[in-house]
Amino acid sequence: MAEALKFTEDHLWVRIEGNRAHLGISEYGQVELGEVIAVELPDVGDEVEKGEPFGEIESVRTVSELLAPLSGTIVATNNELDDHPAIVNEDPYHEGWLVEIELTDEAELEDLMDADEYEEYASGEEEG
Repeated sequence: MAEALKFTEDHLWVRIEGNRAHLGISEYGQVELGEVIAVELPDVGDEVEKGEPFGEIESVRTVSELLAPLSGTIVATNNELDDHPAIVNEDPYHEGWLVEIELTDEAELEDLMDADEYEEYASGEEEG
């Protein structure tokens, strides 16, 4: 399933459907974070800019900014995470999704890594 996903260097996955993208934390990313205890997401209707923070994820170890891999408008957020942030750990690629963005610039997709590139990047980080 992960083959159809794109990835960012800060361990977000992107699943594209038409001109929309679902975002979430990768398996590697959630392992690095440890147990997620809170997720702060933007509101539906908010604009996000590629490279800018759109929320925060808090784990027992750290608080990390979530940086938008793509520009667009938030069209959905995963409200389940308000009460059950650990879903990010349990099912990062499905139930643990974060937001859905309507894209403003599909050319930005070219900057994302595919599954193979990401795997190589993440394993390089482990060794480093």
